[in-house]
Amino acid sequence: MLPLTYKKPEDVLKAITKQGIFFVDLKFCDPFSQWQHITLPAHEFPLEIFRTGMPFDGSSIRGWKAINESDMLLIPDAASAFIDTFGSEPMMSLVCDVIDPITKKPYSRDSRYIAKKSVEALIKSGIGDTAAMGPEAEFFIFDDIRFSSGPNHSFYEVDSVEGWWNTGEEEVPNLGGKIPYKRGYFPVAPLDKTANLRAHMMRALEEAGIVVERGHHEVATAGQGEINFRFSDLLRCADNLMIFRYILKNVAARYGKVLTFLPKPLAGDNGSGMHTHFSLWKKKKNLFAGTGPAGLSDMGLFAIGGIISHAHALAAFTNPTMNSYHRLVPGFEAPVRLAYSARNRSAAIRIPVGSSSPQARRIEVRFPDGSANPYLAFAALLMAALDGIKRKLHPGKPLDKDIYALSPEELARVPQMPGSLEQSLHALEKDHAFLIQDNVFDKDFIAIWTEAKQEEINAIRLVPHPKEFELYYDV
Repeated sequence: MLPLTYKKPEDVLKAITKQGIFFVDLKFCDPFSQWQHITLPAHEFPLEIFRTGMPFDGSSIRGWKAINESDMLLIPDAASAFIDTFGSEPMMSLVCDVIDPITKKPYSRDSRYIAKKSVEALIKSGIGDTAAMGPEAEFFIFDDIRFSSGPNHSFYEVDSVEGWWNTGEEEVPNLGGKIPYKRGYFPVAPLDKTANLRAHMMRALEEAGIVVERGHHEVATAGQGEINFRFSDLLRCADNLMIFRYILKNVAARYGKVLTFLPKPLAGDNGSGMHTHFSLWKKKKNLFAGTGPAGLSDMGLFAIGGIISHAHALAAFTNPTMNSYHRLVPGFEAPVRLAYSARNRSAAIRIPVGSSSPQARRIEVRFPDGSANPYLAFAALLMAALDGIKRKLHPGKPLDKDIYALSPEELARVPQMPGSLEQSLHALEKDHAFLIQDNVFDKDFIAIWTEAKQEEINAIRLVPHPKEFELYYDV
């Protein structure tokens, strides 16, 4: 099925009729990056639903309305429409905004609305009119996963026919071809056993209207991969990332595999990040292009200064899980140190230099990971960059050395990312004025986010870790 481009609600309805589509699926994102949906027959999807909305109960969504104020509305965005082929038959799928039915205003806890407000803040500032985002969300493809936690046990186990630990297993037959730890970048088949599966994923993305640029195996063993799609404006990019994650997981499921964006599923091997390419534009001119380091403008440098200045608070949204901080440790290509560089991939921010074109000039923020809600992560990055530009926060000279080879004295002068989710939440508590500018993130949302994340921390604190038995059982 060829990709279709929709501009108006009328175009969506015409496509439904022309392609004989029976179902329409309305999708929306909860605060914690889980896509939710409701399905209705096409004959129950009139044109006015784009204006009046689809009622639903918001009280059962984590972090949302109380039961005494549960009624909410979904307003579909025609420009987000794509053909969803993962049901029993093709459906017209649309990403939605969430509206309060009483006030008719956007719901303040809708993360898509927060993303919209960040772009409005950019335009209001007069600095630019477009924030371009291009994420590289890495993932693992496993053949089997199981986990359980109870009062007398706790474990997880993942498996992959490609995993290095299976070199001695009694597979029938065992044909070898296992990728050693940290050596998965980029061997061909038969070492790369997920190449055909990634090709199917890339085809499905293109059919949904997402322009794919490349796909390849990543550094870790056991099916770690990356597929890159074309950058776009902040809101559309966040929509596309949600579609991207949905398609990849469903294609994997069709092949009897399981795909995860968990930042660190394997001990002792590289984790999965979501390096985010970012630039600001005004009247189709790239504001980050200039004559500074690696062809960056002063504005681009100030944006880096803002992101580095607020990195600890940003991590609460760009690295929002306890697992995120198992990835952010030295030795696994993780961008732990808060520095910028033209080519150094161990720095938190890199300036890609693969193209000499001013239009391609951008920064690459390397610390986010795929557990983030893209609407929140992109909005937070934009607000930090705007704060840096307004305050002219220069990040200093680039650090082009191998950060992991620095002497202790040199390393002490380079700040680093927080070491835990708790540290990032403490930073957010102290440093959120840049986020609430123009009411982009309001204090209510930051409060419910912090409360929910603290509950996750407490839940893990209450459970003994299996490694503790190995270390301390004989005490």
